[in-house]
Amino acid sequence: MENKPGLFNELKNYIEKLSTATLSEERKGLLKPLIDYIKRKALKGEPTLLNFICTHNSRRSHLAQVWAQAMSAYFNAPNISCFSGGTEATAVYPMVVQTLEGAGFQISKETSAENPVYHITYATNKDSLLAFSKKYDDDSNPKSGFAAVMTCSHADAGCPFVAGSEKRISIMYEDPKISDGTPQQQQIYKDRSEQIATEMKYIFSKIDL
Repeated sequence: MENKPGLFNELKNYIEKLSTATLSEERKGLLKPLIDYIKRKALKGEPTLLNFICTHNSRRSHLAQVWAQAMSAYFNAPNISCFSGGTEATAVYPMVVQTLEGAGFQISKETSAENPVYHITYATNKDSLLAFSKKYDDDSNPKSGFAAVMTCSHADAGCPFVAGSEKRISIMYEDPKISDGTPQQQQIYKDRSEQIATEMKYIFSKIDL
């Protein structure tokens, strides 16, 4: 697949600097089921629906959703729609928004409620993503024919059955929340975002149809 124009230049430059050579064989093994799932759907000509799930839908699941959608555009992967949800709804943590903006996403806030809605845009030729905290079975998420990608161990253990999912895949990430309120917070969120971005780049670089 050729990279297509449309991605914001700052974001495209950020993606191009990510090195998938840093991934361990262990992580590559964890990512393979998701690669295989996307390939299988694409070969059938079916849309690929990915719902990234974490406990509060406030940090890791949003980072994974946003980076997966951006990487699908970067590699021109067909018919990819990414979603996120939690086992409960809270709010997108502000440092997640700040971190994504730092990578080149353009983000605006629609509401100032306790659970604000953000518009996250990554390309001139793509619709923006709506980001807000919600349960995985929210009306805005797919009800069937999707892969449930579990991004935290608590949700993985606490949500043994995801209704409507046709595949369950576990790709765990350490919670950047551990740094909240510390001098290391900004760097920890940046590191976690970069890790997720790198792994999503690796995944979509393998969807060569």
